[in-house]
Amino acid sequence: MASPSLRQTLLTAAVEAIILAGGKAERLGEAAQGRPKALVPIGGRPLAAYQVSSLARAGVVRVLVSCAAGQEGLFESELSGLGPEIVTVPEPEPLGRGGGIRLAASARREEGAVYAMNGDELLDADLAGLLARHREAGVAATIVIARPRSAFGVVELGEGDLVTGFHEAGLLPHWVSCGLYVLGEEAIAELPERGDHETTTFPALAERRRLAGFRHDGVWLTVNTPKDLRAADEYVHEHPEWLDSPGGAGL
Repeated sequence: MASPSLRQTLLTAAVEAIILAGGKAERLGEAAQGRPKALVPIGGRPLAAYQVSSLARAGVVRVLVSCAAGQEGLFESELSGLGPEIVTVPEPEPLGRGGGIRLAASARREEGAVYAMNGDELLDADLAGLLARHREAGVAATIVIARPRSAFGVVELGEGDLVTGFHEAGLLPHWVSCGLYVLGEEAIAELPERGDHETTTFPALAERRRLAGFRHDGVWLTVNTPKDLRAADEYVHEHPEWLDSPGGAGL
């Protein structure tokens, strides 16, 4: 028999999730090996496999993959065997991220909170903590936010604009969205049929104070370019725990 804490986790866990996987990997060029961006190999495994495995550890049993029409079989074969049921939801035409989430959400079996994430991210966010934050805040949606690292080193100036020192690239003082969310029914109902939810739905929710943030200070790697792909591949090889169990120890 499950322990009281485990029973409570199962009762409150989000059982479905949405992965946005319609990206064509155009900027990756030949490095994508002809695959959709969410299926490019990282450490010998498809990028989205890390996400599916992390969702499984958080109690998700059904993953809805928003993908381009004609790629359903590829995603089903590449992501099967990781625990959750994989259900592809093909877009008849490009709908944008918000439209893709809205379409995929229509294929849910359960009502209530659902995880949603970009398919080109590698991050070790605390999914259980994210869901708990969402429920405690009582909001329509909760987004994972992080402070990005500057692409440049920092030059310090003193009196008379004399340079006093140099520092390696540090974290910027601003918070940005990591492309990982928990969405409730209110937020899903306001998603656009076409377009991006971060420029439509989320600003509207924020104006009504119905959007919460969940701070993340761990790993966050976005795979957009060949350089990004090499960095992500090097990272998982330098951290064997990610390779031992797709999704990483803490993801």
